[in-house]
Amino acid sequence: MIGRMIERRQLIAVVVGAAGGAAAIAIMELLSARTDFPLMAIPFATSIVLVMGSPEAEPAQPRALVGGHLVATLVGLCAVKIAGPGPWVAAAAVGLSIIAMHLTRTFHPPAGIDPLVIVIHDMSWSFLLAPVAAGALMLAVFAFLWHNALGRVVAGTRAGARPGARSWPQRWW
Repeated sequence: MIGRMIERRQLIAVVVGAAGGAAAIAIMELLSARTDFPLMAIPFATSIVLVMGSPEAEPAQPRALVGGHLVATLVGLCAVKIAGPGPWVAAAAVGLSIIAMHLTRTFHPPAGIDPLVIVIHDMSWSFLLAPVAAGALMLAVFAFLWHNALGRVVAGTRAGARPGARSWPQRWW
């Protein structure tokens, strides 16, 4: 009986995370359709999968989510402004962003795509604010609201269940 309950709770957690991921992608698609940045140029789809599907993971915490995107974007922007667009510059920018994210303790693997998008498309400095900073902050707010609103559903309502067991984040900074 206990084994079945754990499996059921895990299944509910997966379904809740998947629903949150789908909702976040839908919102991102709606917002990107109204801006100058098509969905494929906004580097948040894999961040959504990580934050909604594995919210307990270190790279899914707000410091890594927001900081990783900001750091990687800054590296990409500096690289393209110094060396211009090109495949070798993009490759170097991705490698440098990995180092920078580790040094700043903001390692967020999905942010590794940011320098590639920036260098290949020769993005302007405004890309740092919109869509990157705004998008990362909106994703953090969405994840907070989603995980905390549905935490009781995942944790269960039976006696002994920890309300809010699926609350997010585990730490803000």
